[in-house]
Amino acid sequence: MTPSPRQPVVQCHNISFSYGQTPVLEGASFAIDPLDSVCIVGPNGGGKTTLVRLLLGLLEPQQGRVLLFGHPPRTMLRRVGYVPQHSQFDPLFPVTVLDVVLMGRLANSFWYSRNDRRQALAALELLQLTDLWDRPFAELSGGQRQRVCIARALAGDCELLVLDEPAAYIDPAAEQSLFDLLADLNQRLTIIVVTHDLGFVSRFFKRVICVNRQVVVHPTSEITGQTIRDIYGSDIRMIRHDHRCAEGGHEHAGG
Repeated sequence: MTPSPRQPVVQCHNISFSYGQTPVLEGASFAIDPLDSVCIVGPNGGGKTTLVRLLLGLLEPQQGRVLLFGHPPRTMLRRVGYVPQHSQFDPLFPVTVLDVVLMGRLANSFWYSRNDRRQALAALELLQLTDLWDRPFAELSGGQRQRVCIARALAGDCELLVLDEPAAYIDPAAEQSLFDLLADLNQRLTIIVVTHDLGFVSRFFKRVICVNRQVVVHPTSEITGQTIRDIYGSDIRMIRHDHRCAEGGHEHAGG
């Protein structure tokens, strides 16, 4: 099932959430359209993780409403592929690359069918990992493991792909390969990436969701030094090293 071109993939209407007496999100409203590519950024403790948990139905808003594909999130999870920041696994457990990708088919049944295997192999082919299908997952590099986890998410025929800090443990070459892959996937999937690395903002995303208790959505082109100060409350040096925010405002290297 594909979403209607006019129906947002994600809708948040005035959502608020607190842990005890501590407010984490207040009055957040935004929508994410089909085939959008969105980066969620903000300081640690600003509410990024809570927002993602609300989008995935792992938390319920204490005020407001969240919809995925026009329905409550918990009823739409088969249409969502999630790639967590840390892939927890026992390195001594003899799980292969194909075993990991097949886990993405578990929502359909507790047994893998021939079709499940075909879908898993197709996801590996898409991620250019076919030659690694029988390799132990523990032997892979960080970049290869990240791609296997994305293949696991895609094996479930998702329409929305959510990635939490996908480049946290990979080298620059693998990082560039990852974003080339996301650009290709964005031709048919809506993509949300959660990151604290503002260097990602200009590379791929169409919009940026800035989260620091309040939620503000910007086109990527509007992210300036002052925007960064508003989000983080201090001077932040960009990872890409051509942009920083100082007392005098927005500066470029060499300027």
